[in-house]
Amino acid sequence: MNQLKILTHKEKAEVTNKLKIRFGINEIPGILVRWGAERIYLFTGSFTEKDIRKTEQIAFIERIGIYFAKIVKDEIRLSIEGTQILKDQITKNIFELNDEQAKQWMQGEELNIQTGKKGFLVMKNRDDFLGCGKASELKIGNFIPKNRRLKSKDIIK
Repeated sequence: MNQLKILTHKEKAEVTNKLKIRFGINEIPGILVRWGAERIYLFTGSFTEKDIRKTEQIAFIERIGIYFAKIVKDEIRLSIEGTQILKDQITKNIFELNDEQAKQWMQGEELNIQTGKKGFLVMKNRDDFLGCGKASELKIGNFIPKNRRLKSKDIIK
């Protein structure tokens, strides 16, 4: 059975440092909690780490906070909510989408665009942060979960 792992100060600093290098982020507000080997959740409520541990002794806690990021090999990929929470701090590796590209992105499509960059990029349309994509030489890979994608509807004539 997986268990919550509250990241230590050192582990949180490592995550923050990776996000600083990639996206210019200086601070993550709240407590970071890992579920399994990859998923990181951000908790900003009034519980302390001690309160969370006490509650865990009484009841099973599957997760706490919101899905914030995923550890992918030695990199951190922010979730849609992660990019929105940290939008005021993100200063690097932002890819600006036009309206048509944003629609394609939110429908879950990969974008056949040569960015000249490799690795994770924060996707942005106007003032909206839309998660992260992974840039390669010829495209930007999409990580929008199927249940969150916009549905395209056929136009009836």
